Amino acid sequence: MFALDHVPPALRASLSDVATSQEGVVSRRQLHRLGITRWMITANLRARRWRLHGRQSICLHTGALPVAAARWYAVIEAGPRSALDGVSALEAAGLTGFERDTIRVSVPRGAPAVRRPGLTVRQTRRLRRSDVVPAGVPRVRPSIAAVRAALWAVSDRQAATILAMVVQQRLCRADDIAEALLDVRRHRRRRFLEAVVLDLLDGAQAMGELDVARLCRRYGLPAPDRQVVRRASSGTAYLDTYWAAFRLVVEIDGIHHLKAPAVVSDALRQNDLSLASDTVLRLPLLGLRIAPDDFMRQVREGLVAGGWRTGSVAS
Repeated sequence: MFALDHVPPALRASLSDVATSQEGVVSRRQLHRLGITRWMITANLRARRWRLHGRQSICLHTGALPVAAARWYAVIEAGPRSALDGVSALEAAGLTGFERDTIRVSVPRGAPAVRRPGLTVRQTRRLRRSDVVPAGVPRVRPSIAAVRAALWAVSDRQAATILAMVVQQRLCRADDIAEALLDVRRHRRRRFLEAVVLDLLDGAQAMGELDVARLCRRYGLPAPDRQVVRRASSGTAYLDTYWAAFRLVVEIDGIHHLKAPAVVSDALRQNDLSLASDTVLRLPLLGLRIAPDDFMRQVREGLVAGGWRTGSVAS
């Protein structure tokens, strides 16, 4: 697997152990510590038994770097105190279903600037040793990485989706994200993330019902009754929000019961189909955060279908 034939026999075992633990990618510094001289490194590179990636990362074969090996390349190139961060750290922890363009690495404030293709390096004052997972490729703990990924997201929609995916895929608990969010003092997205984390926590259902009532006032819609008890064929049903006069039910789904990232588009599509028959709409809490206009448009359509007149006094 690794080209070690031209390494002194006494050094092969230790070099193989390090290379195996790091997906075949080692640093010049590690090679020197193991007793591999500069001359040996140069000879293996010139003979194309090994391959140099960047300035400090040496792969002990000449094939392409798979994703796991590219993560080691990223932290080696960024410097000795670097760690995967944001979505890159979450992917290393097992996150699936999220596409990223580059590998993101954080380094302490004052570290040398590094620019490499496919690598984004960001300096931060908040990179404590306790924030980094002690085993495997250096990476920030999932709860901290989730918060930073959400802060760095290109939109509120993407930020909320990242947090939902982390909790749904059980990389960490919503409580852990809430604790990590306490370290964020000033950021334009902080309040939004606090609302999303509240949705992710247990007991957020009632908050979602209050949000629907607030949005109804904003959009000029009649206020619903909340927690209405109805008899159904399967027994007693508790409706989150109900407009009895217009035969419209809106059930609020907590984020932790849903599957991101398709939850918003799936709910909108399902609601469009429901409007053609008995009007029972499902509104994910995530939808309240990132697509309120779309969902409230559907609530308006449901009320109109039940006989509500647009422009009438909201009750």
